Amino acid sequence: MKIQNFINGKFENPVKDTWIDNYNPSNGEIYGKIPNSSVEDVKLAYQSAKTAFPGWSNSTLEERSRILIKISELLEANLQRFAEAESRDNGKPISLAKAVDIPRAASNFRFFGNAITQFASESHESVGHYAINYTLRQPIGVVGCISPWNLPLYLFTWKIAPAIAAGNCVIAKPSEITPMTAFLLGKICNEAGLPNGVLNIIHGLGTTTGNAIVEHPNIKAISFTGGTATGAHIAKVAAPMFKKLSLELGGKNPNIIFADCDYDDMLETTVRSSFANQGQICLCGSRIFVETSIYEKFKKDFVEKIKQLKVGHPSDPTTNIGALVSKPHLEKVKSYIDIAKDENGIVLCGGNQVTIKDYENGYYLEPTVIEVMNDECRVNQEEIFGPVVTLMPFETETHVLDMANKVKYGLSATLWTNDLKRTMRMSNQLHAGIIWVNTWMMRDLRTPFGGVKASGVGREGGFEALRFFTEPKNVCIKY
Repeated sequence: MKIQNFINGKFENPVKDTWIDNYNPSNGEIYGKIPNSSVEDVKLAYQSAKTAFPGWSNSTLEERSRILIKISELLEANLQRFAEAESRDNGKPISLAKAVDIPRAASNFRFFGNAITQFASESHESVGHYAINYTLRQPIGVVGCISPWNLPLYLFTWKIAPAIAAGNCVIAKPSEITPMTAFLLGKICNEAGLPNGVLNIIHGLGTTTGNAIVEHPNIKAISFTGGTATGAHIAKVAAPMFKKLSLELGGKNPNIIFADCDYDDMLETTVRSSFANQGQICLCGSRIFVETSIYEKFKKDFVEKIKQLKVGHPSDPTTNIGALVSKPHLEKVKSYIDIAKDENGIVLCGGNQVTIKDYENGYYLEPTVIEVMNDECRVNQEEIFGPVVTLMPFETETHVLDMANKVKYGLSATLWTNDLKRTMRMSNQLHAGIIWVNTWMMRDLRTPFGGVKASGVGREGGFEALRFFTEPKNVCIKY
């Protein structure tokens, strides 16, 4: 099937008629084509968005809220269709897409549809000067949103919903690896009554389409989620143009387990935080540090649990681990298992490519646990982004804190302990934008989301996102 660009409420072929193959990770076969859009396509999208901006930015908050909530309802009504499309594109189990990805995408629209009606500006009385200051929060104009392949619709809508809610018009690029649900979203937006031009969805490679969006002089803000190297390139291009930037980048997150944890809850959650979505979540706890006194017990119990996970076709309801997103990504992840062996890491389980009957060309890999004794090895320092975790003991709080903070990333960290004072100390000292204590991936959409160091710049979520997608203007009136 041919996916098309969505410009001014209509589906269009790319101007230069250039296309990219779209692969199904579960069987390795091409199942469609997507545009590799050019500067010309982005210009058309920009003109559409520019034309729509005056009307949309002056629409009432109630109108925007109603449309965003209608989109959320339509996503829920089409849950099965979207989940199957997400699974076919990404390789994740359909059950996961139905339980997490599509419901969360619907929640994003509903949340920001409600949040915009509660987003208040500030006023300040200048006592003694007979003056009052108030702050206007005005939409930026035309903004660019570029999202990744690991949680395609989930993260696509996480950017689009607040941008639209704040009164902007959007040019959005989904990952070229997973374009299907973004394509389907265009139809939903038309059905919900979103005015033409408010959302334009342009498909293509980062090096062509993505660059065209970032380099466009009149797209005033870029919200990007993806790899750290790409984020650095975007920053380099955008900085001289004084664009607003929100960059949610890579992670190499520590999962720190103390002996006083609630062991059974910790064990069950750690299995999930290690291998959910085939480990292809920027928040996965890929470095597991366990206090020495329970290390051997944890190692035995954890490996036993991992061996019970089923690698299978995404449509099989009993599948725990689906296909990795692409053949190049599979090869990258496998190369890190080889690197770990070269660095004297011990593969405790997994490590092998899996062949699924009738889907022999799919991109399947066993969930892999590697024991390491040196925290400075490459598999503990570099982002792998697959079903691979490392395991290492620690003696003291100071020791594990040093190891946790040593990497260049700082997105999230998970801490397992029932010691309140330790929780407060470590939460304060861990270099990460998000700290989970005795849980993982428990998300309140009102909270700020993002990382420090090489994990990004800026915050998404809640009013933070609405602040990013608006410009503050102070008005001072003397009376």
